[in-house]
Amino acid sequence: MAETPRVILSGFADEAANQKTAEQQFAAFAALGLQFYTVRFIDAGGGVKNVMELTKAEITRIRHLEDEYGLNVASLGSPIGKVKLLDVDDRTKNKYVPFDKYLARDVAKACELAHAFETKLIRGFSFYHPRGTDPHEHLAQAVDQLGQIAEACHRSDLTFGLEIEANLVGQSGPLLAEIHRQVNHPAMMLIFDAGNIVTQGCSADEVLSQYHAMKAGLGWMHIKDYRHPSPVQKTSHVDEEALKHFVPADVGDSGHEAILRDFRTILPKLERKLKRRGIPGVFLDLEPHLKGGGQFGGFSGPDGMGVALRGLCRTLDYVEIEYHLRDFDDVVLARGF
Repeated sequence: MAETPRVILSGFADEAANQKTAEQQFAAFAALGLQFYTVRFIDAGGGVKNVMELTKAEITRIRHLEDEYGLNVASLGSPIGKVKLLDVDDRTKNKYVPFDKYLARDVAKACELAHAFETKLIRGFSFYHPRGTDPHEHLAQAVDQLGQIAEACHRSDLTFGLEIEANLVGQSGPLLAEIHRQVNHPAMMLIFDAGNIVTQGCSADEVLSQYHAMKAGLGWMHIKDYRHPSPVQKTSHVDEEALKHFVPADVGDSGHEAILRDFRTILPKLERKLKRRGIPGVFLDLEPHLKGGGQFGGFSGPDGMGVALRGLCRTLDYVEIEYHLRDFDDVVLARGF
C-alpha cells in the first residue's frame, strides 16, 4: 500500500499576536488547532525580544506556557546569516560581524536555544553580499561560512535550514541549490518560500522552476504568498519594508497548487530522511505577513493567521496532502479523561 503523504502544520506564532506576548501567541495557535510553532519574537515578561535575546528565566516561563497550551517548537526562527559577508559601506543598514566571532557567539547561542526549546531545526540565511554586486561573485565565501555553521549545528545534533530570500547570496533557487551542492553537509537543508520569490518579480512558472532547482535539498517550507497589484519589473534589490500585498497561499501569484502537488510526491522519502535526524516530520511553516512584512519579521494578527491557515488547508485538501489539526479527542486527552 502506498504511503499517505502527510505534513505537520506550524507557523511563526508572533504573527498571530497583536502585542506578541507569549499568552497571545499560544492562545491564538491553540484556538486555530495548531500544535507546533516557530519561535521568533516574543514577550515573556521582559518586553518583546528576538528569540536570540531571551534570558533563561524567560525561556523557562515560555516552556511552562507551552505545556499549558499544548504546544511544541517546530524550529528556532533565528536571524543567523542575516549579516554582511564583507565590511563595506553598500548603502544598507545591514550589520557586519567578523565571522569567527559570529560563529563562536551567535551560532553557538542559536544551538543552545534550540536545545532549550527542544527543537532540532534552526532557520537561517545565506548572508548579504554588497548591494549592487553579483551574488555569484560571493558564492565561495558564503559556502565556506555556511559549511562551518552546518558543522557547528551537526556537532549539536541539529539541522540548519537555509531560507530563500531577496538580497542575500541565496536569493534564487539555482543559487541556493549550488550552495547546498558545494556545502554538501547532512546538517544543512533548504527552506522553500514561494512568496519570497514572487516579491522579486518572478512569475508562477519561474517560482515552480526555482522550486525544482531546490527540490533535492529541501527540508521544509515556509508558506506565504504575494499578489502584485500591477505588472512588476525584476530588480536586483528588493525594498522589503515597502512590500504590502501579501495574501493567503490559495490566492497569490506563486502557484502553490502546482508546487504542493509535486511536493506530495517526495513527502514520504523526505519524512524518512528527517526522522533519521530526529525531526518529527515535514513542516509547512506559516509566515503569512497578511498585515505587513519586512526584513526581520511580519504581522498577520490572529484573524489574518486564521485566514492564512484556512487558505493553506484548502490547498492541501485539493492536492490530497494530509495534515492534523486539534480535534475533540485532543481536548479530551488534555483534560485527562
